[in-house]
Amino acid sequence: MLESSADEIRDWGNSVTQFMIYLGGLRDHPVYRHTSSREIRSGLDSKLPIKGTDFATLLKVFRDTIVPFSRQNAHPRMFGYVQSPGIPIGAFADLLASTLNANLTIWRSAPAPVELERLTIDWIRQILGFNPEAGGLFVSGGSMANLAALAAARQTKYDSLGRLRMYASSATHFSITKAAALLGIGRENLRHVAIDERLRMRVDDLVAKITADLEAGYVPFCIVGNAGTVDTGAVDPLREIREVANRFQLWMHVDGSYGAFAILAQSARKLFAGMEQADSIALDPHKWLYLPVDVGCVIYRNQETARATFAHEAEYTRMFGEEAEEAFVCWDYGPELSRRFRALKVWMLLKAVGLDRLSDAIESNLACARHLESMVRASDDFEMVAPVELSIFCFRHVPAQLKNQPPEAIDAFNERLLVALQRDGSSYLSNATLGGRFALRGCVLNYRTTLRDMETLLDDLRRVGKSFPTSV
Repeated sequence: MLESSADEIRDWGNSVTQFMIYLGGLRDHPVYRHTSSREIRSGLDSKLPIKGTDFATLLKVFRDTIVPFSRQNAHPRMFGYVQSPGIPIGAFADLLASTLNANLTIWRSAPAPVELERLTIDWIRQILGFNPEAGGLFVSGGSMANLAALAAARQTKYDSLGRLRMYASSATHFSITKAAALLGIGRENLRHVAIDERLRMRVDDLVAKITADLEAGYVPFCIVGNAGTVDTGAVDPLREIREVANRFQLWMHVDGSYGAFAILAQSARKLFAGMEQADSIALDPHKWLYLPVDVGCVIYRNQETARATFAHEAEYTRMFGEEAEEAFVCWDYGPELSRRFRALKVWMLLKAVGLDRLSDAIESNLACARHLESMVRASDDFEMVAPVELSIFCFRHVPAQLKNQPPEAIDAFNERLLVALQRDGSSYLSNATLGGRFALRGCVLNYRTTLRDMETLLDDLRRVGKSFPTSV
């Protein structure tokens, strides 16, 4: 099977394509099927394979065991986490990229793939409104993008003799804290800034913390703003944060992994004012561009700062006789050496779908979240826990029997309700803790989701909630 015939490849391709058509019927299947490790293992042959197995048998295992016992992330009522459904053209692009198997280390290693990545990065730069000199790379995801950007930020104060300090709201994704630890800055030197009633960074508290740290002999170097927090979708006041960064001469990074591409939606565009002035931004095309994982993106306003951070020379990588454009070195702008051809699916999506249709799809997602919020506020058995800013919604079920119960009883009921809903399989939510209270949390990030799906979600919660008592 190492060297396959044309007929074999054709047959395998036809079989896989026929299987992919199952996406069209997802609405009629459960989002999630409760299972166990033992049940899944029973469908897999655990013996070390000595002899090969034909492709039809392998595909049958995938169809009968892997798919049914996976969470169906493409389902229109998969509201858990920040989960893209994927898109068929992205899957085909991944197949083509894997077939070519280009390794995007430097221009000469993969001339056309590197050029395509540089072109596609520039398109994203234009979508965000960044300056023409800005550039970046595709990486594995938002965590890697945040790590790369913060490494570049640290470079600006690398020779400082004091202890570095960075600032982010208390609602910021844990990958920022993790990056601080991995970069040697230290978790304790990430200062969490207070948030306001809309769960956005409070600029007055940011200024107070920076001022106090300067007086104490610390060296502030970076502010992290959120273009859509992962728990509620809040967008920090980015323009004001830029002003503070300018005042104290700090790097401004924006974690836009979830929300930044919502700038394509006219109704949300004003929320992102100031984002284009960031020194760096992390994005995830595999979120709100609906692409299959993995493809994240980091953009630097000044690429030379990134190059000063990551550039490294070795004799076995030295180039000869190349012009400036053809001497582009990818590893000079990020931590990875071996890099897969992620740009192909981004390019194919943008070319095939176009920004107009992407904008419409994102607007539809925003409308679904707003519809859910309006239904909750109009109901007598649900309540919002946070305002809806983008497409994340946080709420909870409070049946009549719980109206006069203590908050802890409502929390306990909703915790059990979440587990029951996930096991039921019709709709899927995740959770958040906001203001010390447990919340049901959902995110609309699927071009298949409709307003009716939001109505079904509330119906599912009411139905499942009746299956067990409200008392603790």
